[in-house]
Amino acid sequence: MSPVTIVTGGSRGIGAAAVRRLAADGHAVCLSFRENSDAAEKVVREVVDAGGRCIAVRADVSREDDTEVLFRTAREELGQITGLVANAGVTSPMMPLADQPVSQLRYLIEVNVLGALLSARRAVQSMSTARGGSGGSIVFISSSATIHGGPGEYVHYAASKGAVDVLTVGLAKEVAKEGIRVNTVAPGMVDTEIHAVSGDPERPWKAAGRIPLGRPGDPAEIANAIAWLLSDEASYATGAIFRVAGGL
Repeated sequence: MSPVTIVTGGSRGIGAAAVRRLAADGHAVCLSFRENSDAAEKVVREVVDAGGRCIAVRADVSREDDTEVLFRTAREELGQITGLVANAGVTSPMMPLADQPVSQLRYLIEVNVLGALLSARRAVQSMSTARGGSGGSIVFISSSATIHGGPGEYVHYAASKGAVDVLTVGLAKEVAKEGIRVNTVAPGMVDTEIHAVSGDPERPWKAAGRIPLGRPGDPAEIANAIAWLLSDEASYATGAIFRVAGGL
């Protein structure tokens, strides 16, 4: 039986790269998307045309009912769920915390923190050997911003990813005896379209000079780390926060 993995926010950027890499490794993949159905279907077609199994489900991971539909659909159409990549996340225009609208703060926390909690909660319900599952692996996507804090730009975003790091450590211990490993990949500056949302699409290359490797990362490089943590090669890794940040 091939592994069945859900990738939230899998229609673009790191999420889409993870879908492609996991499908190439033999995973049946269910990706979630919130708005851009065209982008989601494009990723699905790429995987299916290459001989893989992939479906897309519209879901807002900050909503419990949407999360339930996501997991139920994946189970019904692909089989027993064995993996989760909790990648869905948002950012906002860069500015000091004192200038951030409260509505934006609330939205970011709901998606980045509550969304990760709801996705992980449902994954444990599906995969835990104590609940009738066959075990599995959860990989969260955090950020190296938890190290430097994002001053003047996105302190709130860094804080939300700090919550994900703590979730990783605690949940890994909580479900270790239930056949589930829990880890996090913390990317550094990666060349994706998320920077356009923050107001500076060229930001990854502007920052290249302060990255020891001299360039931003490619989404496929982050997907490689995700794939390893989901694989049997990482069978002794749990509770780990794996920075893939070019040396920062």
